[in-house]
This record gives sequence, structure tokens and C-alpha cells, in this order.
Amino acid sequence: MNSLTLAYIGDAVYELYIREYLINKKIVKVNDLQKESIKYVSATNQSNILHDLLDKNFFNEKELDIIKRARNHKGNRHPKNTDIITYKHATAFEAIIGYLYLNDKERLNELMKVVL
Repeated sequence: MNSLTLAYIGDAVYELYIREYLINKKIVKVNDLQKESIKYVSATNQSNILHDLLDKNFFNEKELDIIKRARNHKGNRHPKNTDIITYKHATAFEAIIGYLYLNDKERLNELMKVVL
């Protein structure tokens, strides 16, 4: 599957995990939920999480391949509030979430436990 397609589904899955996590922390005000979620879902933070997991050798070879393909995907479009490198790493993080969601939910839960 195309790495950007994996990132597309991974973005939605990751957002849902984060929202559920924050609600379970008993945060009830929507403004507070939004402020807290940014700590997890911004491109900069997703890039930082990916780097941390890579430093810990969390990923297996297949997962590393997915990450590398997504990170190296051609294209120079990115949001104005982040640089292209950070954006590509965030896309790689979302792609591995998407891949695991579609192929190995147990491993996805393992990943999200480390992230959260």
C-alpha cells in the first residue's frame, strides 16, 4: 500500500488513540482537550516520538522499511508551521501507525503504550 495512504489512515487512528487517552485522564473541557492533544499530534511532536522510538530500537525490519518509504516519499508540500524534514518524519510515524492498524493491532497497542 502507498505510504501516504498508510499515513492518511494512521493520522486518524493516532488521533483517536490520543483523544481516548485524554478523555480517560478525566479532562472534560474541550479547550483543555485540544491543548493537551497538540502535545501529541503536532508534526514536531510526532517527529520527536519517532526519533525516540528509533533510538530505542523499537521497530522490526518490516516496520523500519515502512518508516523509510514514508519518510523518503517524494514531495515537497508541507504545512507552513513546520519544516519539510519534520513533516516527513511525522508522516513516517503516521504511516507506521496506519500499517500496524491494518496488519497488526496487537503491535499497534504495544506501540501506543510506549507513546502514551
